[in-house]
Amino acid sequence: MKDNVRCLNSEKIEMNCNALNKKDFKFSTHLQVWEFLYGIWQKFVKNLLADPNELQVFQKVDRHGNIYWNAYDPATGKSFSSGSEADVCLWIEQLYRY
Repeated sequence: MKDNVRCLNSEKIEMNCNALNKKDFKFSTHLQVWEFLYGIWQKFVKNLLADPNELQVFQKVDRHGNIYWNAYDPATGKSFSSGSEADVCLWIEQLYRY
């Protein structure tokens, strides 16, 4: 029995892979630019519509992938940061309790 298997030579494989990688790189770069611009637009609209005296609570992710919460009260100038959402809720309750 005869197998009809053909192998591409390594030059053709390398050339095809390089062309594919360039195309994927261009697409992912464009996608990253649009995501970046969209993020800026969202922050702009959010800041435009937000009450400057309102309590601000937001979630952040550091470069290591750790998630933490920030809270800021512009009326008192106090802020709090924690890795636990529950801790931030307790801080807010204590802030407005007195």
